[in-house]
Amino acid sequence: MSGTLPSLTVDGSVATLQLERPEQANRLGDADLACLLEHFQRIEADPAIRVVVLRARGKHFCAGYHLGDLESGAGGDAFEAVAQALEALRPVTIAAVQGGAYGGASDLLLACDFRVGGPAAEVMMPAARFGLHLYGSLLERYVSRLGLNVAKRLILVGDRLASREMFEVGFLTHRVEDATALEAEVRALSERVAGMAPLAVGAMKRHLNAIARDALDRRALAEDIRHCADSADLAEGLQALKERRRAVFRGR
Repeated sequence: MSGTLPSLTVDGSVATLQLERPEQANRLGDADLACLLEHFQRIEADPAIRVVVLRARGKHFCAGYHLGDLESGAGGDAFEAVAQALEALRPVTIAAVQGGAYGGASDLLLACDFRVGGPAAEVMMPAARFGLHLYGSLLERYVSRLGLNVAKRLILVGDRLASREMFEVGFLTHRVEDATALEAEVRALSERVAGMAPLAVGAMKRHLNAIARDALDRRALAEDIRHCADSADLAEGLQALKERRRAVFRGR
């Protein structure tokens, strides 16, 4: 595919991943997927990053996997690797959904912790229309995030959900009425999350996602509880509460 690869910018504690191919509805090819994995590695290596915003330029959020790569025999392994890595990122992830998310792009949304959508947001999974069997972790995310009935509507029937229904079924966690409000909501949510204690947030995110997969590791949970109980962050949070001020967390 020609065009610009996804970009990564960092502003303090917030990193922004942006899809940069609006003329092709931000469709993702193998080069884009490899680029996203590299960006994820950079994010993981920077402990100062507490929030990641995933967004896209233009009318559409993302048209999913490029069919040319699929026809070449590349398969969905690379796409699944990106979705899995996105879900596993240490920082909290927020998708800013200004337009349509189609095919595998819907899984990228569900791999994010929060999904903020505007009035033009919509989602559709057309795989069954051309005989594609979807990968396992996508099926798991659809069922765990949306429930079995909604997952079947989208995957087996190919229903298209507009913004309001996306919010009603849980595909969107937040919904706004216009593009200006979308930017404001994403910014406000990013600031709120960035102000939380990162040790506790990161650990609880991991365990919540594990619970959704029925894979909670209780030993790891107990270790994280002890780690947070002994942390400077907890001491700072309790002191700030006594002093009626905003806590300044260091992630340790």
